Amino acid sequence: MNRISSQLATRLRLVAPDGTRRPAQPPALVLVAHGSRDPRTLATVHTLVDRVRELRPGLPVHLGHIELNEPLLPDTLDTLAALGDQEADGAVLVPLLLSRGYHIKQDIPQMAAESGVRTRLAAPLGPHSLLVDTLYERLVEAGWHTPTTRAERRSSGVVLAAAGSRDPDAAVDTHRTAELLAERLGVPVLPAYASAAAPTVPEAVRALAARGRHRVAVASYFTAPGRFATECADAAPWIAAAPLGAHPAMARLVLHRYDEAARVPAGATEAALATA
Repeated sequence: MNRISSQLATRLRLVAPDGTRRPAQPPALVLVAHGSRDPRTLATVHTLVDRVRELRPGLPVHLGHIELNEPLLPDTLDTLAALGDQEADGAVLVPLLLSRGYHIKQDIPQMAAESGVRTRLAAPLGPHSLLVDTLYERLVEAGWHTPTTRAERRSSGVVLAAAGSRDPDAAVDTHRTAELLAERLGVPVLPAYASAAAPTVPEAVRALAARGRHRVAVASYFTAPGRFATECADAAPWIAAAPLGAHPAMARLVLHRYDEAARVPAGATEAALATA
């Protein structure tokens, strides 16, 4: 009986007072952040959420964390279920993660499945040209200038510092971003990791130095400030860029991933498991 009543209420919401059908409501966007004990991370995520809302007025935008910060993703999904938002066209979960890995393949799908909310899981943010745009601008802000002479090009290089994962797909995605950034900069870009994978940032710096490249910058492939980003920046022999943060291109990328996933039937999660 409760199920029948719920279905009837859902159908009634689709009808306007004049008897015409209401316009279809877009699925809610749930930005899924990892979570961090560093307060700068939470502040950055909130700023990014605000920018997404500014770019898409009228779109319901929510935030949920995998761990460490509130609201946790299950709580956000419970709230959507209680509000009835999922009865419009479900929710699209957009991970604030830069590559495939355990969170994309296991944690988020499991939380979504247990919620009772119809969901679609978007692909991770990377690899994508908008990330490369952001990495480039952060490097320029830190003091990078494009090498103009042959000597400068032969002595320059960049280390793309990422968090790291034991999942080989994560390394594939990070390596692709390094390739795209190298094409943009015109110098070698080596991926390196703060944990769980090799090489480390100091090892990548030494590898470039062994090739005669001593003008080495560190590009911070992190979504927000935190311990890993700080440790990688401290290992820079020259300049270190700021993390991606709430750059305007990041907000556009979040909406791009949302739009991609919104075209997939509700309940599908496979889109996140393919490279972008």
